[in-house]
Amino acid sequence: MSSTSEPATATATGSTAPDTYRRAAIIGGGVIGVSWAALFLARGIDVVISDPRPDIEDLVRAGLDGIAPTLARLGPPTGDRAGRLTFEADLATAVADVDVVQENGPERLELKQQIWRTVEQAAPAHALLATSTSSIPATAVARVLRQPERLVVGHPFNPPHLVPLVEIVPGERTSAETVERARAFYAGLGKKPQVLHKEIPGFVANRLQSALFREAVHLVAEGVVTEQELDDVVTASIGLRWAVAGPFRTFHLGGGPGGLPHFLEHLGRTMETSMWPTLGSPALDGATVALLVEQAREAFGDTAVEELAAARDRAQIALMAALAGAAEASGTR
Repeated sequence: MSSTSEPATATATGSTAPDTYRRAAIIGGGVIGVSWAALFLARGIDVVISDPRPDIEDLVRAGLDGIAPTLARLGPPTGDRAGRLTFEADLATAVADVDVVQENGPERLELKQQIWRTVEQAAPAHALLATSTSSIPATAVARVLRQPERLVVGHPFNPPHLVPLVEIVPGERTSAETVERARAFYAGLGKKPQVLHKEIPGFVANRLQSALFREAVHLVAEGVVTEQELDDVVTASIGLRWAVAGPFRTFHLGGGPGGLPHFLEHLGRTMETSMWPTLGSPALDGATVALLVEQAREAFGDTAVEELAAARDRAQIALMAALAGAAEASGTR
């Protein structure tokens, strides 16, 4: 291996980083990069962050301090990171001795291609190469690479240190070996990786989120409910239900003994003919944005975003722990 650090050890949650991944380069020290760094460090991986901003070290360390309480509640150790976190503005130098590269640069194709040209030339041949892009397909980024089979999308659901999902999206020339290595790597971090079978803009989770938000904006703009009332509807119904069983399993159960076939035949057709045509297509014009902003002030008041996020994370952790306990007790996943 390229690193001389000690092997990763099991955390309190029972997950370890695969032993072949001892050192990671994180490109971009923004919100996603800091979150990845917190998770990697907690799983025993040395981290080098490459970001040209002159104040990046202060920003990252402050971000890690903010994340530490959440990680502590999740189980992984958070104290031993000072000696395992370094910073290197020069990209080629940063990736020269790593086992995995997780890129989180701006959503600009030309910039990502420039980054990955440098990474491919400088990173070791064994390094796993993953981009956290949420909209640019691996196929487009890899067009400038000599070995496009090495690059894969590893798209987290924000924040990566907390939410389990990572969408793994191969490009047209990504090798099956790279996909499997990515799946094993993220699973070893305690994540729940999901390999997509084809590239599609926005991938899966963001498309579902966008579809629900579009209808949410429509309902608020039409005066059917306020933002707070809509949030209450979601968290008291489908939010709870989908945390236990996704849409297809939910409707399979909704079909009774006949399952999903019965649901589609008797209720699905009604949904298609009477509800789908009425779904909204709102525009984020000036009036709509003003309404949403005004209601957000009413709903969230003067509470700082950081305080709201901390409360959300505490509730998210409690929910995840309850779901894990329920799954273990029932022998399901």
